[in-house]
Amino acid sequence: MSTKVIQALYNDDDILMDAVKETRKAHHHIEEVFTPFPVHGLDKAMGLAPTRLAIASFMYGVVGLSLATWMMNYIMIQDWPQDIGGKPSFSYIENMPAFVPIMFELTVFFAAHLMVITFYMRSKLWPFKQAENPDVRTTDDHFLMEVTVNNNEEELASFLKNTGAIEIKVVEKH
Repeated sequence: MSTKVIQALYNDDDILMDAVKETRKAHHHIEEVFTPFPVHGLDKAMGLAPTRLAIASFMYGVVGLSLATWMMNYIMIQDWPQDIGGKPSFSYIENMPAFVPIMFELTVFFAAHLMVITFYMRSKLWPFKQAENPDVRTTDDHFLMEVTVNNNEEELASFLKNTGAIEIKVVEKH
């Protein structure tokens, strides 16, 4: 099923922010906004829900910390205890100060790598995926807002022109 959207092109991020706020206030549905750099506050202006990626990152860090703790306890205490530098090998707690760097590194390793994988999967950024950027100028110095058309094409086009759009185009999206 294809839908019509109006692509409004802007040349300034402040004008884009005002246009997004006006468009939401007028109860028009914004499909997507394409920007060449992150625009602070744009997600709130668009009404997007806060991300839960930070929670996932914390859980991945806990998995890394747990694996590091289990691994060091098994390898250095249970399986092959050795006297290294006069440190006792009788219990994990006595050796824990020496294990802190390993615990930190595995926590960061798991959080970082699994976070990147989660971000790519959530964003559907697969290897060899074709770019979905509707206008190449949005990778350089322009901003594009896509608004859904609901039998109000002319009214919406004039509304977006009044918000400061320098170019308006109607497109069929699949």
